[in-house]
Amino acid sequence: MKTQHTKSGATAKLAIPADGFMGLKENWSSDMLSGFMVFLLALPLSLGIAKASGFPPAMGVFTAMVGGLFTSFFNVGKLTIKGPAAGLITVCSAAIIEFGGPEVGWPVVCGIIVVMAVIQVLSGFLKVGSLSDFFPHSAVHGMLAAIGIIIIAKQIPVLLGDDPSLYKGEGPIELLMDIPKFVMNAHWHIAVVGLIGLAIMFTLPMLKINFVKKIPAPMVVLLMAIPLSLFWHFDTTEDSYSLVHIGDFWSTVKMNADFSHIAEFAFWKYVFMFFFVSSLESLLTVKAVDGLDPYKRVSDYNGDLKAQGVGNMVSGLLGGLPMISEVVRSGSNVGFGAKTKWSNFFHGIFLLLAMILIIPLIELIPNAALAAMLIFAGYRLAAPKEFIHTYHVGKEQLAIFVITIIVTLVEDLLLGVAAGILVKMLFHLVNGASVGDLFKVNYVLEKKPDGSILISLSRAAIFSNLIGFKKVLVDLPEKQAVTIDLSKTKLVDHSFMAFITHFQRQYNENEGNMDIIGLDNHKSFSDHPLSTKKAVAIK
Repeated sequence: MKTQHTKSGATAKLAIPADGFMGLKENWSSDMLSGFMVFLLALPLSLGIAKASGFPPAMGVFTAMVGGLFTSFFNVGKLTIKGPAAGLITVCSAAIIEFGGPEVGWPVVCGIIVVMAVIQVLSGFLKVGSLSDFFPHSAVHGMLAAIGIIIIAKQIPVLLGDDPSLYKGEGPIELLMDIPKFVMNAHWHIAVVGLIGLAIMFTLPMLKINFVKKIPAPMVVLLMAIPLSLFWHFDTTEDSYSLVHIGDFWSTVKMNADFSHIAEFAFWKYVFMFFFVSSLESLLTVKAVDGLDPYKRVSDYNGDLKAQGVGNMVSGLLGGLPMISEVVRSGSNVGFGAKTKWSNFFHGIFLLLAMILIIPLIELIPNAALAAMLIFAGYRLAAPKEFIHTYHVGKEQLAIFVITIIVTLVEDLLLGVAAGILVKMLFHLVNGASVGDLFKVNYVLEKKPDGSILISLSRAAIFSNLIGFKKVLVDLPEKQAVTIDLSKTKLVDHSFMAFITHFQRQYNENEGNMDIIGLDNHKSFSDHPLSTKKAVAIK
């Protein structure tokens, strides 16, 4: 809980904002302001994500509308913003291509989203939310970095105004190899808009001026791009693919889901790809935003998964994209001063008003401007600092990270993550874990006469047996003295270290007293405090 210092030097707890309609009554002004600022960020990003995914651009806005107006009435993360995400572009576009292209494939993919949504809701009731801890950090971040590279590769020709026929059907590696061709065939009026937009996206966050930090960079890009579009008469001098096209939005929102391919393997392949990527990325975002919440509230991951599934059901039936708790918008929501989940609702309200009032203005946006925003989003996922950070955690983590990226680029997301998990398991087996250790954590829980608790772990404490141990920690009584003793372990990996350290911080913030001991005889694989640790000698 957030605290503040009184004149006497003591700390006083600030009241956690009320939930439900009482929270709306108490905090509507701050949440509406934050919702409006997030709307300015979400409008162009939602358009760009939908277009890059092969959906009608306005369906991205519709998805965010559903994410705001609908899911806010469920048990969602208090400060998360629901909407379409750049991380799902690659799955959406691949699915649409496999099922015959945008016109034919879009309704089939909507059907896939609905089926995936049903599985998400069931997963929430089955408390599958905790399974996100199974996936090793290096493989997950490798998957996200690969998605970032794919987004960048696909948006470079759009940024330069190239004719879509020039790069139709090309994979990410081919797209990267063809960059010189895209430069040679660029439409330079369009490319200028895209390059200026790219410069704004990268430089604006670097400025150390407080009021500038509050301005969403995508909105600044639009304030530049739309006047240039009018000045150069893009609507008459450039081909139709140069500008956003929405058309009759309200006639597009109807029962669009097509289930005619439900008996085919490809249909179910994409159901589980959508389920895996959207659920995992969303749960990771909820966890990250909880860490940013000034009131230190802890979300119900399974409740959020249910709400996400219901939102995806509505979105998919009516033609929208899959939605998640999106990290950039959610982080901005915290920064803009949101206090409750009603900021997500207000962001949906403003998107609805945009679709009622300003569609003609939206259709003046050059697609190159949206490409600039998406390239920046892709860069954030695959930035050099991600590689450097992973290397600092451990060379073996970098190997898993890079292998996940390579397999994802060459094959697909599921195979990429599977390759990363397999490599990490092989690494653990080489470093002393047995096959039995991979899925079973060995521990003894002892309650002392003074009420304190000692948890002694042995053998291997690693990502793949973390789920079983997580339940032990979650069931601990509050405000106790707890010691986690790792002295008898042969191996403690990065994912396990990261989880128990994070849990320790949360437990102690809630007036508990948890200590982690027993690593004096372990050798760290790097200088990073959460690096993998292997026992030198077991007492």
